[in-house]
Amino acid sequence: MTVHETEPMTVISQLSQPQDAAEAIRDDLTACWTAVVNAGGAVVPMDCPLPPVTEAALRPAVERITRGLSPDHSRLLLATANGALAGWLLLRRETHPLATHCGVVNHVQTHVNFRGRGVGAAMMRHAREVARDEMGLERLQLAVRSGLGLEEFYRKAGWTEVGRWPGALRLAPGDDRDEILMSLTL
Repeated sequence: MTVHETEPMTVISQLSQPQDAAEAIRDDLTACWTAVVNAGGAVVPMDCPLPPVTEAALRPAVERITRGLSPDHSRLLLATANGALAGWLLLRRETHPLATHCGVVNHVQTHVNFRGRGVGAAMMRHAREVARDEMGLERLQLAVRSGLGLEEFYRKAGWTEVGRWPGALRLAPGDDRDEILMSLTL
């Protein structure tokens, strides 16, 4: 595990091996994800019910993510503030041989108790550095849901919208959202 200090009292740590994700960390990830989903953010895994969700419903996805950690292929970045998990994201290398120079950022989330404090921006800056300097990636991609202003957050961080899937995400009957595809050259 590596640690990087950023905004006052915010620390970004990196997990790159399954054994780095102790039970307490997995508990914190699950609790954060549950709070974020139930507050209207973060898309739930395909094998999970739509919100509201429980920690028990999200725990298998957290277990899959942490089991798949690998220095070359998958890293988890955690933001903590005063010892509490303030946010997290998953950074992973594409596995197809034609795209191994690219990475994907998934599950970017700031705990509802820490929003508006620069936690998400700090995680994204650190993800860029890890992807480029440690994983040797040349490009990152991510997908965001329209209607939350997320595309503007990522634009400010240097990302470019490269496409959309209109109405690809159905949050509820009559509430279809675009999936916005974004790219960042490292």
